[in-house]
Amino acid sequence: MAKYLLVSFETCPWVQRAAIVLREKNVPFEFRHIEPDNRPDWFLAISPHKKVPVLRIDDKVSLFESNAIAEYLDETIAPRLHPEDPIERAINRAWTDYVPTFADVVTATAYADSEEEYNKAAAKIPGPFERIEKALEKQGAGPFFNGAKYSLVDAAYAPFLQRYHFLDRVKKLGYIENFPRLKAWGDTLLKRSSTHSFPEAEFEAKYRENLKRRKKWVSKFVETAKVAAE
Repeated sequence: MAKYLLVSFETCPWVQRAAIVLREKNVPFEFRHIEPDNRPDWFLAISPHKKVPVLRIDDKVSLFESNAIAEYLDETIAPRLHPEDPIERAINRAWTDYVPTFADVVTATAYADSEEEYNKAAAKIPGPFERIEKALEKQGAGPFFNGAKYSLVDAAYAPFLQRYHFLDRVKKLGYIENFPRLKAWGDTLLKRSSTHSFPEAEFEAKYRENLKRRKKWVSKFVETAKVAAE
């Protein structure tokens, strides 16, 4: 089997997506974390866009961009996560292409610099949530996007559903409860071991520290949320 090195920032959701696919396929890989503000020369030499994720294969080839990595892994390593039916596969790819829009509303809320920006960003969350709710209704009974079988769509959305819950526990947003299929899907994905690159409590702490390091508006609620949780 090929040798895989996955390079990441500790809290990067796009790298987490690639790691999830590798874990779903039971593929051994080295997970190497670097600092976003101090990217080493060896990394700059193997990353065409100077960004993560980078999947290094046999110390020879670098793949980049999380969607391209996921598709490559699915084409080359069993079990196949994409549906066999070409129409279903196209539908899955289309909803995977929607991930950046879904992710942006959560990320914009977390990284708002003021209360006004936070409220404005948070108010946009229900739009993408409603679209995914309707997609889940069409796709079937769950528990995964396609029903009983885990897919690349599940791997793509899991990191961002996790971050919504992290943010919701810092300062209550209360949106996902209005979308029962989305909530059930998220709960299922968060219980799945492949979702987690770290123990969940440890990773949530890293997420909160990242908010504080960036000095985002919502970070003022981090300590309060921690005390409340205890």
